[in-house]
Amino acid sequence: MSQSTLKTSLVAVLVALCGAAQANPVVFSSVGGAPSGANRWNLDATVEPSGTILTTITPNAGFVTGSATGQYAAPFLSGSNGAGFGAGGSNQAGGQDQTQYLTTGSTGATPAARIQFAFNAPQLYFGLLWGSVDLYNSIAFFNGDDSVGTLTGADASPAATGNQGVEGTRYVNINFDKSYNRVVFTSSQFAFEFDNVAWASTRQGVPEPATLALVGAALLGFGAVRARRSTR
Repeated sequence: MSQSTLKTSLVAVLVALCGAAQANPVVFSSVGGAPSGANRWNLDATVEPSGTILTTITPNAGFVTGSATGQYAAPFLSGSNGAGFGAGGSNQAGGQDQTQYLTTGSTGATPAARIQFAFNAPQLYFGLLWGSVDLYNSIAFFNGDDSVGTLTGADASPAATGNQGVEGTRYVNINFDKSYNRVVFTSSQFAFEFDNVAWASTRQGVPEPATLALVGAALLGFGAVRARRSTR
């Protein structure tokens, strides 16, 4: 698949490896943005306005703007990745992210570096604008202290090489069979950058474009792969 095709179509739909006793998060990675029924936070404020999420940041993670060579790079907005995340629910302009976003820093440089979202109620959907996707980026989901699943950059993009251009950013939508109430973001190297988070207490449909769905994943040992190609 060409890079131009990646910009306008669903680039990966995978089931994350979470262990036989855990729920299987279903990951949709595209330029389609967040579902219309999800709650949104554009991270422009350092406190989530509705009080749903308590954010804990351990240095060298933090809220940043712009880019810093060797430390973090601003995500890119394309397609519908910024839909509904602008002021008053407007759409953000395309191009490199000019607003505040979060970076995890590096556990290789600072072992405790991480970002945690603690929700005040169980959730079954999560979405985020994942910038310059790298294999060593990680998102771990928990229900209390019980693991629900862990995703890496490989689950978000078939080419998780840290591309800092528009091709390297994906909007990642994740649905769950088992609810979560805590999310931990880490990266073993600089860095994991993200913006425009979304969440919901129910599973959400995937915004267009959505051209491929893989559910089950034999490579994970959970059964046969089922493919569905939708018409546009």
